[in-house]
Amino acid sequence: MNDEDIAAMKAHGTYFVPTAYLIDWIQQYGHLPPFYLQKMKDVSAVEKAGARKAIAAHIKVALGTDAAVYPHGLNARELDVYVNQFGMSPLAAIQAGTLNAADLLGLSARVGALEPGKLADLIAVRGDPLQDVKTLQHVRFVMKAGVTYKQDGP
Repeated sequence: MNDEDIAAMKAHGTYFVPTAYLIDWIQQYGHLPPFYLQKMKDVSAVEKAGARKAIAAHIKVALGTDAAVYPHGLNARELDVYVNQFGMSPLAAIQAGTLNAADLLGLSARVGALEPGKLADLIAVRGDPLQDVKTLQHVRFVMKAGVTYKQDGP
């Protein structure tokens, strides 16, 4: 992503969906032959530089994953990449997966925020994800449509 791409995306209100953890996971667990692993490292360095530049330019970002490529349940690691590799604030990263994702999908009237009249799917973690976004990788409580699906502890 170059400066012109970023300017055009910003001018048109286009969302950037990095799908960044996928790259880290494949490099670590993908069992790639050395040639392809090096190519992925080279390409991902360019991709990550572009992502940092886009985020610094305050382009709109929404959370998305290619979660079928890596094991289900690792999606919160995408937020860690946004914060610790791309320089996004923890709050902005969380909003990428809530408010912004709902907006991108045209679902803001129904989801994306805890507001009266919206579907309220909730998770809870021990700790403050605004201080350490990695706490979102250890979900202790899940409620969807008013039904509790997971509860570890009181």
